[in-house]
Amino acid sequence: QVQLVESGGGLVQAGGSLRLSCAASGRIVSIGTMGWYRQAPGKQRELVADITASATSTYADSVKGRFTISRDNVKKTAYLQMNSLKPEDTAVYYCKFIVRRGPMTVDDYWGQGTQVTVSS
Repeated sequence: QVQLVESGGGLVQAGGSLRLSCAASGRIVSIGTMGWYRQAPGKQRELVADITASATSTYADSVKGRFTISRDNVKKTAYLQMNSLKPEDTAVYYCKFIVRRGPMTVDDYWGQGTQVTVSS
């Protein structure tokens, strides 16, 4: 099976920075798009940023210019550098990878989530 393990969340003051990591392990042939999502209390989960296998990235309007997504294909890891954090960035952050495990097997895998809390 495939597991995604996230790290890097925590409590930070407004204007501060955090770096999230999401590392994949298990039977993996290749990884396509890697994405970061977040879910605040009472709200739906939303896409924050994603990055394709060819390193094309997209961002939610709310984080453009503040967050940067990157990937290390050798380490099977995605990163989310979050700068100039705002209280409205407070949420549980999840990573999602599109993983190929065989010639005909492609599935989505999610991390367990990591809490990011930004105090004002």
